[in-house]
Amino acid sequence: MDQYDSGLIKVSKYLVFLFLYLKKHVLNREDIYFDVEQHERYIAFTEKNYFPLMPFQKFITAFVFLYYKDDGFPFYEQFFLYKARGAGKNGLISSLVNFFISDLHGIDNYNVSIVANSEEQAMTSFNEIYNVIKTSENKKVLESLFHAKRSEIVSRTNGSRIKFHTSNAKTKDSLRDGCVIYDEVHEFEDSTIVDVFSSGLGKVKNSREFFITTDGFVRGGYLDDLKERAIRVLNGESLDDPLFVFMATLDADTEMDDPSNWQKANPMFHEPMSDYAKSLFRKVKTQYITLGNSKPSARIRFMTKRMNFPATDLETSVATWEEIEATSREIIDLSHRSCVGGLDFASVRDFVAVGLLFKNGDDYIWLSHSFVRRGFLNAVDMKAPIEDWEKEGLLTIVDEPVINIKHVVNWFVKMREIYGLTTIVADTFRLDLVKTALEAEGFEIMYVRTKGIEALLAPRVETIFAERRVVYGDNPLMRWYTHNVKVITDAKGNRTYGKKDEVRRKTDGFQAFIHALYRDDLIEDDADFYLMDISF
Repeated sequence: MDQYDSGLIKVSKYLVFLFLYLKKHVLNREDIYFDVEQHERYIAFTEKNYFPLMPFQKFITAFVFLYYKDDGFPFYEQFFLYKARGAGKNGLISSLVNFFISDLHGIDNYNVSIVANSEEQAMTSFNEIYNVIKTSENKKVLESLFHAKRSEIVSRTNGSRIKFHTSNAKTKDSLRDGCVIYDEVHEFEDSTIVDVFSSGLGKVKNSREFFITTDGFVRGGYLDDLKERAIRVLNGESLDDPLFVFMATLDADTEMDDPSNWQKANPMFHEPMSDYAKSLFRKVKTQYITLGNSKPSARIRFMTKRMNFPATDLETSVATWEEIEATSREIIDLSHRSCVGGLDFASVRDFVAVGLLFKNGDDYIWLSHSFVRRGFLNAVDMKAPIEDWEKEGLLTIVDEPVINIKHVVNWFVKMREIYGLTTIVADTFRLDLVKTALEAEGFEIMYVRTKGIEALLAPRVETIFAERRVVYGDNPLMRWYTHNVKVITDAKGNRTYGKKDEVRRKTDGFQAFIHALYRDDLIEDDADFYLMDISF
């Protein structure tokens, strides 16, 4: 903090928020204290057996040893360490974990689980600890203290142990843990694995959880939720939340072109740099220089991994993730307002999406629902929290050989009781399945050829997302649908919409939105609609 105040280093806006938060809400408290002696033992242990600690690493670990005076419990129970690739996340965790199972920490049976999506990632810190014990200059002392096996590392004096796990939450239970490390959280689709392993905490004194990650390419997953929670903490909106937040990232994509800004994403680049940091900086600079001769995907990966600033390929995506997130705005009361219905009924064996499109000034408001067949979910690993979305009322799971037309018809009939709905727009593909049933209920059905209208609508779709004029409400299902869309550009520059994954990345809700958007001229903007004026 002193280095930043003195202008010696650059940090991300989130670290500036952290400094302000700590000064205002933490460092002025009288009921907590830093265990300086324990922290210095950790520093000495790490620098003797692992590596010299940088100031930002000592800053982070100081808060690991921040306790309440009355009961001795840790002030922070969870730590979110969000930094660029090469910022030493795993190295720091390796030294902390090794310290935790030692007598220097002073807690018997303080088991540690390291969890990641893949075995290779889960073993990153585990292998580093193993190699230090087996091959370091201090190996004789360390081997007398720890029994290192390829499957676990055990303290010979207090029974504490380290194990690694892959994120198969259906078959793995946690140990009786004192600490859990969640490695590369950006790969977690939802909170399932965290729920499993966190349930094993609390039985051992001073339990802690560490979420360490660089950003990635899974949007709407656990990392995005964790980032939202972290920002609430930094803003002082969740003062009781025991989460310590360290978020290192660029503040804008334009900062990438000035290498002096790279330290915002990777504090290893703070001056004076270590030999490791100097070597890494040269490597990153070489990668940056070659971006001009690389495909757009290389720039996206560089931004996401080296700058820890998630980028979107606008050549193949409908909108940036920030633009998609901006759809999460409160929906006004739309009762009796005019709207047009949208329907995507491409397959009756997996997903069907329905929705209503309203206009409010320049905004397009989309209310939607989906029907999903249970048999499809049983056969395909969707890697999306479908069950959670059903609990939130965003979709309905039906246990049928095919999705029955009655679900679609009943939904539109129910919506007509509340909103001014007379017209439904759908693709001609398979529309014969629902056309008769909907017309029997008095709806006017309009036909479109999806591929034909997409090229016409693409510029407008791009504009309304960029201008934050699309409103989904708090609807993670629609955000998922939209993020799954792949933009396909033909030789003439015409754009149509496909899927980033034909099986697992569904786009039905977005396609229904597109159908309705094509006939938005039928919506009476800001006009009240009265059911008594309609003859059914």
